[in-house]
Amino acid sequence: MKNICLLGATGSIGEQTLEVIKAHGDQFRLTAMTFGKNAEKAAEIIETFKPQYVAVGDEHTYETFKQYSFSHSFQTGIGEEALIEAAVIPEADIVVNALVGSVGLLPTLKAIEHKKTIALANKETLVTAGHIVKEHAKKYHVPILPVDSEHSAIFQALQGENPKHIKRLIVTASGGSFRDRTRKELEGVTVEEALNHPNWSMGAKITIDSATMMNKGLEVIEAHWLFDLPYDQIDVLLHKESIIHSMVEFHDRSVIAQLGTPDMRVPIQYALSYPDRLPFEEAKSLDLWEIGQLNFAQADFERFRCLQFAYESGKIGGTMPTVLNAANEEAVAAFLAGKITFLGIEDIIEKALERHQVILKPSLQEIREVDKEARKFAQTLLT
Repeated sequence: MKNICLLGATGSIGEQTLEVIKAHGDQFRLTAMTFGKNAEKAAEIIETFKPQYVAVGDEHTYETFKQYSFSHSFQTGIGEEALIEAAVIPEADIVVNALVGSVGLLPTLKAIEHKKTIALANKETLVTAGHIVKEHAKKYHVPILPVDSEHSAIFQALQGENPKHIKRLIVTASGGSFRDRTRKELEGVTVEEALNHPNWSMGAKITIDSATMMNKGLEVIEAHWLFDLPYDQIDVLLHKESIIHSMVEFHDRSVIAQLGTPDMRVPIQYALSYPDRLPFEEAKSLDLWEIGQLNFAQADFERFRCLQFAYESGKIGGTMPTVLNAANEEAVAAFLAGKITFLGIEDIIEKALERHQVILKPSLQEIREVDKEARKFAQTLLT
């Protein structure tokens, strides 16, 4: 039995993680969980899975949450301190970081210090402070298991392989909601259109990131840290069916790909069960004759400018990816709130990157300060 701490239980990845836990109740148990503002959904999860500890996002949400009654007792906490307390709870073996945004960084570091295995779906943790997270993981001998389907695919393809033989990683991308549109056709697109992803069921923020291709850019930076490869050995390939989740090319020109139907529960389960594999009858088998054909295209940096921003920021390093991520989070929130246009997301990110003075080897405190400053600057562009 593996005890699970789930950070971000009410989000899309959180919900699908709970489905995996429920499907294998003899293998996994929810020990601790956190949630942001959805008290009603959290109450349902608590009643079903009966965790020992629950962290609530803020005081206002807690006032709503405490009105619910439960059939079992558990401890509660509020805010960032509670988030960390959940991540380091002694009973937990694995911390699933399914949070959205840079808020996932500090609890990940604290969980590593307490020698918890990290199942990472929060790519911003490595984007904002990859060097610190990797140093921590090495110091405390803690594995970081990827949950994103692309990184899980690479991780699976590398099982039994010598990393020295890797020629390049090929990260596939669906292209998001607007993959078949020109830049001209992106003018005036609505939030509803952007949230209509053709393949995956995801939260609002990551769906918008998919539409801008920033999500793929963040995944490139994450792959750089997870697999210790330079950016010129990480390529992005447009593949609109999302059947091949990613590939690894080796020096002998062999390519190993991991395939499957688009279902996030599969990589989530693999991270939880690793190094074993468990059956998962709820997932659909891949029948290629039903698919008929698979399509591929090169990623165009001029069409997907956020992808270019990510590569450039990653290569510069230091605090530049921190600014990239912070500005993007603020810009996406503004778009979802109807304050800026879809293409305005790119403009805010570009301006934030242009004004930033890079710190090449930042401390955690410097990263937090740069993150805060980038957000403030992005906010000034909204007024």
